[in-house]
Amino acid sequence: MRCGDAKLEVYALRAPRGSCTLAGMRSSRPAAAILAAALAVGGALAAQSTARPHVLLILADDLGYGDLSCYNAEAKVETPHLDRLATQGLRFTDAHSPSTVCTPTRYSLLTGRMAFRTGFRSVFVGIGGPNLIEAERPTLGSLLRGAGYRTAMVGKWHVGLSFRDAAGERVADSGIEGIRRVDFSKPIADAPVHRGFDSFFGTACCPTTDWLYAWIVDNRVPVPPSLEERRGDRVPIPQHPYSNDCRPGLIAPDYDLETVDLEFLDRSRAFLKRHVAEHPDQPFFLFHSMQAVHLPSLAARGFQGATDAGPHGDFLREMDWVVGELLGTLDELGVADDTLVIFCSDNGPEVPTVLAMRRDHDHDGARPWRGMKRDAWEGGPRTPMLVRWPGHVPAGRDCGELTSLTDVYATLAALTGQAVPDTAAEDSFDMSEVWLGAQRDAPVRPYLLQQTISLDLSIRRGRWKLLDHQGSGGNRYDRGRLLPYALPETDPDAPGQLYDLEVDPGETTNLWSERPEVVAELKALLEASKASGRSAPRRDG
Repeated sequence: MRCGDAKLEVYALRAPRGSCTLAGMRSSRPAAAILAAALAVGGALAAQSTARPHVLLILADDLGYGDLSCYNAEAKVETPHLDRLATQGLRFTDAHSPSTVCTPTRYSLLTGRMAFRTGFRSVFVGIGGPNLIEAERPTLGSLLRGAGYRTAMVGKWHVGLSFRDAAGERVADSGIEGIRRVDFSKPIADAPVHRGFDSFFGTACCPTTDWLYAWIVDNRVPVPPSLEERRGDRVPIPQHPYSNDCRPGLIAPDYDLETVDLEFLDRSRAFLKRHVAEHPDQPFFLFHSMQAVHLPSLAARGFQGATDAGPHGDFLREMDWVVGELLGTLDELGVADDTLVIFCSDNGPEVPTVLAMRRDHDHDGARPWRGMKRDAWEGGPRTPMLVRWPGHVPAGRDCGELTSLTDVYATLAALTGQAVPDTAAEDSFDMSEVWLGAQRDAPVRPYLLQQTISLDLSIRRGRWKLLDHQGSGGNRYDRGRLLPYALPETDPDAPGQLYDLEVDPGETTNLWSERPEVVAELKALLEASKASGRSAPRRDG
């Protein structure tokens, strides 16, 4: 299916905008009655307890809206664990990553602030840094640690780190030669443990892509990479269309590219078990940041050939299994009912993945949207988002409320009774009432900002979406492999794009010149948000 074909199919996959409904009951009762019942139940449940939940935040990588079978009836890989999670809680159908690429999304998720406000362009690779999160800026980790939580992060960091040479100077070269200059006996001064997390196990950037293939424990690299051995020297990288995005960096002797997500899983499960055994009365916050399903698609050996959808299908199956193992650990430890689980993705699916999966397996990870990773069209930022908290988040709901991953910050602050000052989380809206099912007369978010890798911006308000630039904002569709997916320019002289998602969810018809009054309103709102340094309302905290 080409991107423009989304127009005919999107309504079957999402609830009405700004509404939440009980899944599986739409045909048996009038929608208004279903909604009223769901909201009444949710409000009652929310009032029953003020207990602070444990929090498990799972962030997938490059996972598209159409990659999960609970979002895409035509998905070629079943995702039973995530499908079950969707039936046990809330499934957002209008959730968005703040950016269409990794680094800025992670900054925004952790801080509740849009990353374009830092001026940083592109993404980090290798040992790139320094840390994009300012030392004094609160994060999800410091927010919840301040609420009495024990905080841990496992997985991909990708927000920048500072590695030092023998003279103590930061190494600016992020590639192989820079890695050879690093003095790995020196601690990292701006690691996750300096940004609100009590412990960290993971990688600097993309675990199987970005030059440095070595584990970081808290603020050190206990087993440095060999200065001569490159990735693939011990075990050759499989050759297939999904294995090419893998830079020939330096690798540590205890590092296996095919078992990265299993290593992350083991570390997260160990944290959960240790915490419940040693601190049974203290809430935990675990941020599990996956490698899956970022290219290269190197599924662990036990998952290779597990699906009929090739190596990337196998990787999707492994990703779903890892989520199932984490949820099963909560059950095993008896804390599932006391844990708020949030599952989301940092952006839409990668270009070579989408093209090869469409061609070889008739699977579209971007379905039903136009665009993919790096694009400002919906396939770039619109992603899966699932929320479960038994007894508090009513089960089986689909929700069309507009939301961004920046909102996780203010929402967790509200759920844990923490004040948010004006100098923090400037683009984060409190979605706790939506999560808990309370009745509202209007959507929480009046509008939403998004950015691309090139710092192109877009703004969404209700049915209207304005892209303050020409083209996708990321990928080139005027040449090469994406040329077959280019759509005709309906307003070629316009400096930007305006789409009415209510009638044109496939973003096929640019209304910039036809609706100048809407363009003027959204442009003014965008400029005001840029000038004020925030999009969320000012707070008293």
